[in-house]
Amino acid sequence: MRTILAAAAAVLLSASPIWAAEIRVAWLRQEVELPPTLSNLDPVPDDLGIAGARLGIADNATTGTFMGQTWTLTEHSVAPDGDFAGAVEAALAETDLLVIDAPADTLLQAADMPDTAGALLFNTAAPETALRGADCRANVLHALPSRAMLTDALMQFFVMRRWTALVMIEGPKPGDKALAESYRASAEKFGLSIRRTAEWTFDADLRRSAAAEVPLLTQQLGKYDVLIAADETNDFARYIPYNTWMPRPVAGSEGLMPAAWSPAVEQWGAAQLQSRFTRATGREMLPRDYAAWAAVRAIGEAVTRSGATGAADLRSYMLGDAFELGGFKGRPLTFRPWNGQLRQSIPLTHRGALVADAPLDGFLHPVSELDTLGLDAPESGCTAFAG
Repeated sequence: MRTILAAAAAVLLSASPIWAAEIRVAWLRQEVELPPTLSNLDPVPDDLGIAGARLGIADNATTGTFMGQTWTLTEHSVAPDGDFAGAVEAALAETDLLVIDAPADTLLQAADMPDTAGALLFNTAAPETALRGADCRANVLHALPSRAMLTDALMQFFVMRRWTALVMIEGPKPGDKALAESYRASAEKFGLSIRRTAEWTFDADLRRSAAAEVPLLTQQLGKYDVLIAADETNDFARYIPYNTWMPRPVAGSEGLMPAAWSPAVEQWGAAQLQSRFTRATGREMLPRDYAAWAAVRAIGEAVTRSGATGAADLRSYMLGDAFELGGFKGRPLTFRPWNGQLRQSIPLTHRGALVADAPLDGFLHPVSELDTLGLDAPESGCTAFAG
């Protein structure tokens, strides 16, 4: 028996792969000058995003070895005043599969270049809901959740808890304004309303004055069930909990936070992904890391399952019913065929633990409960994916 097994193993090991392929993926980052913040407790890692892409390539290579696949990741990082279009052209000389870490306007410029018409771009950094709506592009798929998906997730939690008296503190930056508007739209979507809003106008050092300034600001909000902080960079929101006039929970940018990914996610095998990432980088996996990892892994899954390697065929397969990705989120991840958004659950966490995972029980949809988060087909306004 041992002789027979050894002979069989030798045949398997010496057999050539069913098919062999060399797959190249390019990662492009537009560097952005970060605004100053009050706290340096959460510094932005130098390898944010690319670390997730590297882990995704390693995972693809592990599986691809048995299929005869060779996976290569090329990295292009462009200075704030650099030539991003030139970097895109250089990447296209290597591959038609591009993972983009860039603001929305830069992403759209890349998607609209004549040479990217036949390429496939993955958005891993721009949360703007309009990119999944009227500003969608047929050659762009979104691995990062939209703002609407995040704010919808939080509103579902409020509905479940019957927290209907909502108030909000809105920051002064454009990202804060966009986030606040998304919270208002999500509240209306789920039959809620944000009763009062306070503008964050302080420019003092909150590390010294939060205990005096925040109670005065929140006193004007009256009675409420929960206070939402719309602070996209978490500049001031961290100083709000326990400093409010009313003893009430804080949510949004601090307290109960919706995000694509969090170190507090440990279920569904996520602890294994978290530990592998930490071993490779020496830090925790952040949402943009997860989005880059998911984009690269989606390519790997599509290549393995379909046998295709070109952008057009991979796009067609990813948008079809046969594709799904195991993303350590408790349910398969798939792409919405009407706007290219990766369907995914949204963890609601505080800094120490997972509280809930949206979509929550009771929020139903005829196709997928995941489509209760973000733009559903009738409200998308995206026409680039039609037909």
